[in-house]
Parts: sequence; structure tokens; C-alpha cells
Amino acid sequence: MKFKAKALVGVAALALMSAAPALAEGVSACLITKTDTNPFFVKMKEGAEAKATELGMTLKSYAGKVDGDHESQVAAIEACIADGAKGILLTASDTKAIVDSVKAARDAGLLVIALDTPLDPVDAADATFATDNFRAGLLIGQWAKASLGDAAATAKIAMLDLAIAQPSVDVMRDQGFLQGFGIELGDANKWGDETDPRIVGNEVTSGNEEGGLKAMESLLAKDPEINVVYTINEPAAAGAYEALKAVGREKDVLIVSVDGGCPGVANVKDGVIGATSQQYPLLMASLGIEAIAKFAADGSKPAPTEGKDFFDTGVALITDKPVDGVESIDTTKGTELCWG
Repeated sequence: MKFKAKALVGVAALALMSAAPALAEGVSACLITKTDTNPFFVKMKEGAEAKATELGMTLKSYAGKVDGDHESQVAAIEACIADGAKGILLTASDTKAIVDSVKAARDAGLLVIALDTPLDPVDAADATFATDNFRAGLLIGQWAKASLGDAAATAKIAMLDLAIAQPSVDVMRDQGFLQGFGIELGDANKWGDETDPRIVGNEVTSGNEEGGLKAMESLLAKDPEINVVYTINEPAAAGAYEALKAVGREKDVLIVSVDGGCPGVANVKDGVIGATSQQYPLLMASLGIEAIAKFAADGSKPAPTEGKDFFDTGVALITDKPVDGVESIDTTKGTELCWG
């Protein structure tokens, strides 16, 4: 299975990497992430720094104080323009509000690549390197439904989302999970408007453990018989587990998540999380740096994966309890590929 994960790079990614200049000395780039504490963004920064060093580029990194800190990201884009950067790699906290700032950067001649979180609209950036976040949600939804069997028809589901602003990554994972579980969507471009009685409610977590704990507590107060928990990411899942543990429910509630960081994979192995969808942040960032180097050399811009409006960096379901009809890898293989 390891070869499959390596194949996530794909022919197009290999072509992009081989096309990158051997050196890009004198070229500067910026990385702007949602936070600098989430292991996902820590690994993304490592990937960008390593590739920039390899190519002789200068990299400046910025991050919001917390997930959702839009103002700090706007200030970072302004600083990158003023510094004469050739390109920006961005994981946007507010995928709609950031568009005007991104336009200003592109008008100033910078290449702007969205990492992980597509902008709204997606073509507001020059390119997007990301997990197929809808598929990531779809996989855990399909797995949860199959794991429950007939009991899925009467499940009580807690939805632990990211932020009130509903950035695109938040919406796609949520909606993918629901579709995978067999729940009819409302407006597929937002979460929280579904009418299926199995959904107990949606709470936001800011993508961290404390937020996951508080969100889970709120939903348990609404319905203490919740037996399925969807979480936007693994830190939120860890918080949800602590809330369940506090009321003696940690062994009879199914938790699913997205990320594939090493702590999350360990939580799958330990039974804290039933299944998670693994994504590859180091690959996103390193390919993004190479794309900026290529743009600086000849003005070319990266192309999306065939049939998609973004460059797909891959996703794999990780669980030690596989189900028929949903392709997955186990935690041993997931650990070989994890990050953080």
C-alpha cells in the first residue's frame, strides 16, 4: 500500500517537480498559514522551508494568532507585496473575505497559490494545491455508515465543524461526510441547513482540542445519546473524546475525523478515533514552493489535476477496522506516512 500513497503525488505532480528550476537564488516567497501551532501547518511550514532551502530561495512565514484570524493574514499579504515577494502560499482563514487582498497581490505580479483550503471562488487564486476535502469527508462518512450497519438509520450525529465563517475546507469535509453517511444535503455550499433528524446539531471548534471539548459538551447537553461524532480535524476529535470520557461514553461513540497527523493516527490505533482521512501537507507546500520558482523563471503557472479545479495532493482512509466497499490502509501504514 505504501506505493499507493507515493502514487498520490501522481504523474502531474512528478512533472511539476521535474520542471522546477534547480536553483532559484534571489527569489523570495511567503507562506501564510491559519496558525503556527496546529501540527498540520507546522508540517506545511517544514515542507516549504526545506524546499526553499534546496532551491536557494528566501522564505518568510506568517500565521494567524488563532484559526480564523483573518486580519493577520491580510496584513501578511500586504507585507509580502511590500517586500517584493514573487509568490505567496496561503491557507486562508476566511476564504471569501481574503479575495480582495489576494487580488491586490496578483495585480502586483505575485503568484498566489492556495494550500489545503480553496478560496471562494476557487479561481481567485492562481492555483490550489489541496486534498480533495469533499472526498476526505466522503470516505469517513461511508466508513461510519458501513460500520454501524442497520443502526445507521437511527444514528444520532454530532457535527463538530471549524468556524462560523464556514471556510471552504470546513464546508467540503462536512458535506462529504454527510453524503457518505447517506444524508440528503441542503445547500451543498454551506453546512448546517440539513433537515435529517439524525443530526443533533453543529458546533464550531476552531480546529483545536479545547474547542472540540466545548463543542462536544454543548451537543451532549442537547442530546446525551449521541453515538456518532464527525470532527473537522483530529485535535477537535481529541477534545470531543475527552468530553465523552468525562460522562463515561468514550467506548460507545464512533468518532471520525480528517488529517492523518501522527497523533491522530495513534488515536486511531488506540481506539479514540474510529477512522480518519489522511492528507499530505508537506507535499502541498513543497510543490507550492517549486511552482513559485518555476513562475519566477519563466512565468508559467501550475495546472490543476485533470477533471478538477485544483491540484489534488491525495487522500487515504486510515482505520484498523476496514469495511467492505471503502478502500483503506491500516495504522501501521498510516504511521509510515503521517506527519506532526
